[in-house]
Amino acid sequence: MDRSLKAISLILSYPTPELQAAMPEIGGVLASETRLTAAARRALRPLVDDLGGGDIYALQERYVMLFDRSRTLSLNLFEHVHGESRDRGGAMVSLVEMYRAAGFDPVTSELPDHLPVLLEFLATRPAAETRDILADAAHILQALAARLERRDSAYGAVFAALVQLSGARTDKAALAELLDQPEVDPEDLDALDAVWEETEVRFGPDPGAGCPQVRDMLSRMDPPITPDPAPHAAE
Repeated sequence: MDRSLKAISLILSYPTPELQAAMPEIGGVLASETRLTAAARRALRPLVDDLGGGDIYALQERYVMLFDRSRTLSLNLFEHVHGESRDRGGAMVSLVEMYRAAGFDPVTSELPDHLPVLLEFLATRPAAETRDILADAAHILQALAARLERRDSAYGAVFAALVQLSGARTDKAALAELLDQPEVDPEDLDALDAVWEETEVRFGPDPGAGCPQVRDMLSRMDPPITPDPAPHAAE
C-alpha cells in the first residue's frame, strides 16, 4: 500500500469528523514522504492543520464551494477531458470494470473517475504503474493546482504534490488549453446553472472510444492480485 497516495485520497475527500480525527496520522505520513521535496511537504502543512482543527461545518462548506460548485475544479478527472460527452461515460464503464477485476470495491457514491477514488485504487498498484497513470493526468493536476493557488486555497499544495509524485514534465500546450477555460463564480447560481445545462453522461457500448488518455491509463492497469483497500472517506 502506498500510504502517501492513500493519505492524499483522504485529504481530498469530503471533510468529516472521522477525517479530522485521522489528520495527525495523515500529516505524519506526508511529512515523512521522501519523494516530495521539503518545500512541498511544508506547503501541505497548513491544509493538514486546518483540516485537523478547523470548524467542521466551515470545512465542509469550503469543500463544496470549491469542488462541487466549480466545474473547472471538479475532482472528476474525465470531466476535464470529455465534459459530459458519451466518451466520458464509456471511460467510466472501463474504470468500473477494472476496479471490479482488481477486487477493488470503494465504499462511496462518487463516480469512478473521482480523484480520491482513483488515488485509493492506485495506492494498491506497483509504483512504476502509478507514476505513469498520474503522469497521464499531470496536466489536469497542474491546472487544478494553478486555479486553487489563484484562489489562495491551501488545497493547491495537494495537487502540486501529486504532480511531483508523478515525475511528469509540464505539457505546456495541454495545460494552457485547460487554463483557457473560463471559471465561474461558485456563488453566481445563474451562471452555474448555465454551465451545468449540458447533455447527460451516457454509458456507451465502446468504453474508452475516442479517448487516448483513458486508453493509455487503462492499458497500464493489468489485473492485480486482490487488494484489501481501506474504506474510502465519503460524504
